[in-house]
Amino acid sequence: MDRPARSNTQVRHRAGCYSARVIFGRSAERARIDGLLADARRGAGGALVIRGEAGIGKTALLDHAADAGLRVLRGVGIESEVEVPFAGLHLLLHPYLDHLDALPGPQGNALRAAFGLVDSETVERFLIGAATLSLLSELAGDGPVLCLVDDAQWFDQASADALLFAARRLRQEPVAVLFAVRDGSAHFPAEGIDTVVLPALDRDSAIAMLNERAGGLADPTRARVLAEARGNPLAIIEFTAALTDRQHGGWSLPVEPLPVAKQVQDAFRARIDELPPPTRHLLLLAAADDTADLAVLLRAAERLGLTAADLEPAENAHLLELSAHTVTFRHPLIRAAAHQGAPRALRLAAHQALADTLTGDQYADRRAWHLAAATTAPDEEVANALEQAARRAGQRGGQAAVANALDRAAQLSTDPVLRARRQVGAARAAYDVSRLDRAAELAAAAADVTTDESLLAEAAWIQAQVAYERDTPATAAALMLAGTAPIVGSHPEQAVSILTDAIGCAKDAGAHDLIHQAAHLLATVSLPQNSPLHPVVTGMIGLNTHLTPTSSSSPTLSPSSSGITPSSGISDMRRLISATQQGQITGLVERVLAGYLALITADDETALGILTALAADARRQGALAWLPYAQEPLAIAQLLQGRFRDAGTTAAEAQAVSIDLGQETQALIMNAIPAWLAAVADDEATCRAHAEPILRNEAKHPTNAALATWALGLLVLGQGHFEVATEILDTVCTGPARQDFLIRAIPDHVEAAVRSGNLPHAAHHLPALDTWADQTGQPHAAALSHRCHALLATGPTARHHYETALRLHHNTNHPYDQARTALLFGSWLRRQRHRTEAHTHLANALADFEHLEAHAWAARSRAELATLGTRPTARIQAQDPAARLTPQELQVARLAADGLSNRDIAAQLFLSPRTVGHHLYRTYPKLGITKRTELTQFTL
Repeated sequence: MDRPARSNTQVRHRAGCYSARVIFGRSAERARIDGLLADARRGAGGALVIRGEAGIGKTALLDHAADAGLRVLRGVGIESEVEVPFAGLHLLLHPYLDHLDALPGPQGNALRAAFGLVDSETVERFLIGAATLSLLSELAGDGPVLCLVDDAQWFDQASADALLFAARRLRQEPVAVLFAVRDGSAHFPAEGIDTVVLPALDRDSAIAMLNERAGGLADPTRARVLAEARGNPLAIIEFTAALTDRQHGGWSLPVEPLPVAKQVQDAFRARIDELPPPTRHLLLLAAADDTADLAVLLRAAERLGLTAADLEPAENAHLLELSAHTVTFRHPLIRAAAHQGAPRALRLAAHQALADTLTGDQYADRRAWHLAAATTAPDEEVANALEQAARRAGQRGGQAAVANALDRAAQLSTDPVLRARRQVGAARAAYDVSRLDRAAELAAAAADVTTDESLLAEAAWIQAQVAYERDTPATAAALMLAGTAPIVGSHPEQAVSILTDAIGCAKDAGAHDLIHQAAHLLATVSLPQNSPLHPVVTGMIGLNTHLTPTSSSSPTLSPSSSGITPSSGISDMRRLISATQQGQITGLVERVLAGYLALITADDETALGILTALAADARRQGALAWLPYAQEPLAIAQLLQGRFRDAGTTAAEAQAVSIDLGQETQALIMNAIPAWLAAVADDEATCRAHAEPILRNEAKHPTNAALATWALGLLVLGQGHFEVATEILDTVCTGPARQDFLIRAIPDHVEAAVRSGNLPHAAHHLPALDTWADQTGQPHAAALSHRCHALLATGPTARHHYETALRLHHNTNHPYDQARTALLFGSWLRRQRHRTEAHTHLANALADFEHLEAHAWAARSRAELATLGTRPTARIQAQDPAARLTPQELQVARLAADGLSNRDIAAQLFLSPRTVGHHLYRTYPKLGITKRTELTQFTL
């Protein structure tokens, strides 16, 4: 591992530099921390971020927490290690690596790889977060655990991501986490975690602290210190320490007071300037590599003609703290003063001396960064060293470090092609860790310095993916098309990958013109004969064919190997679907699109299988960032099949993960699915609450906005507002997504229009549904078509269509649609005075609706039965105990019923085993059982 192991004792000494002093004021903040610790003792974990300016007292509050008697894990962010992936996490957890065998296998291996204990090709960064959570849970088995992280703004991003991932999931763990973050320095995003911002000390507390530190000051001096310190405890300490005898008598205030932190740093700088030159030089050397390794520091010092004796004046001035093996600055501002105040030539020499000292393989990354800091001009050797550091960081899952290392390597590159390649690699890594603005900047910079078509296409792809999040899917698709056109002939497989993504974005936008352009480019690609992407090309061109009216004057797209014709869209889409089913397609984008194509071709069961397998693979690989993109179409497939409970569970997890990972667009569009489910459940408030945000941002994802619109139309249809429903549903059936899976909104439009008395308009969209049903050949699609024709027909013709629809439904697994048809047929039979037959179909519909919790439709079924003089029995839903479970409880119960252990369930759901146990503890009484084996008796 490219860092020395330091004990937590050393870390406490480094971080708790004023632990012996009394804390003045801060009663509210201490109470907040004490409450967090009390929760941990009761078994309920949590996290808190303490923010404030330098010296405001954050470390003192961490020390207060450390004295509470809990088992303490203590770490600190170190500015010079901010580029070393997992440096902070290793510092925090390395004393407990002997517990890794207790973790689920993939998690334990991921953490070992992150810490450089084993070699690995790649590690998913979120798997490391899950492993961190599991390890904290394991440690908490012996009693409550307290994690303290000082200077968290200097935690490397890989460590911060892992620990924040765990901190957000500690609700059922006896683990408390406190982060101290200095404002005005490096960014530390902590969305979803409570934050306390430390204000300045109140005047009484500041006076009390000053009296303890220097009670004999003259009044003018006291006033000056209090005015300049502005309630900052460190400023009070350092200003009084810096006073000379003459200054004890008082001095005048400057016209423009400096920021407190700057004043304190200047005070430290003044004290450093009083030291002998060799000591100042040695302080600079320590500041250049603040890793606490005294042996490394002294070896580097020898290269500069310095000795261990030169440290003594700094120690005597209370600027450094020494032990047998470590050297630490008493406060990070001392380090900043030592480094920033030194001449540039001396800083360069210090970094070079450290680079010349750190020659072993275990120090390769630190050496590369010191060489980079000592280099003032392009240097390909140094750039290559940084590129190798980036490769090692990528293998450990530290994509943020990859981005930074490749960015700096690009700056030092002498070859424009290498510079562009490294910038593109940095942009891709930045995108992977959601640093979208930086990814776009790096991609644009690469495009400015290269003429390499492949690199330009990759840069355009990254910019397009950022545009998907920042702008619209249509913008993203257009950027991909523009960037890919030049490489269709020269880099066919790269072109297919980008164009496939472009078609996915254009489909989301309902932009058929962009799909058509992408299909034209795909038709010109000449893939190698053995390329696995042939079915992808065929499937994407098939989608374009399906979306292109047969009367269009557009030329036929037919790559030489496929023989595609405008009438073969469905069959060509099925080539990709089939190849994906058989495991021939491994790309995540391609598998997501194959799932969507299965929905478009009405092959819902196959869509469910493809997308369920994709989500399982994402879990197994720890590819949490991909999980919501797989779960979105998976939830839609479950919704369309009438598996509403599953759809709600899937959508809830997808939205929670998207929010957790900062995937703003994905989190927004996931609202459409719960809106539709709430419409079926006749929950108007929930339906509108989910639909309105996405409709306010319709351009972000027009297809899912159309799904939200369908939800609103379905809501008012179920409530009996038929004219309003007709108008709303008409916008779905005429919108750009009408030939997507949203073609299934046509039956609702037909029903609404018929019941409003507008028969001519009711038939307006029916030909499109008929064509789709005929082309797909799927029984379920045909059943929907027959239901619509039954609504528009009379007499024996209507009966024929209803009976045909029900017979077709019987051969599929779509209970909601079957119940909708049974309700309409039963209502028609009642009006035809076929009471017994009507009762049978209406009772069947009611049973299905109540099981599905489709309350509006159940109410209509009961009303129809009441007209027949039948009093419906008690609602079935009330007798279904599984309906009482939350989405996460349901997930856990299902996996437990399948025989998985708590540890295995935790690994799949990115939870801790203790949290899984908590969910099961809550599940058993809801189901009326007392042990795990009884879960198998329920249909979950």
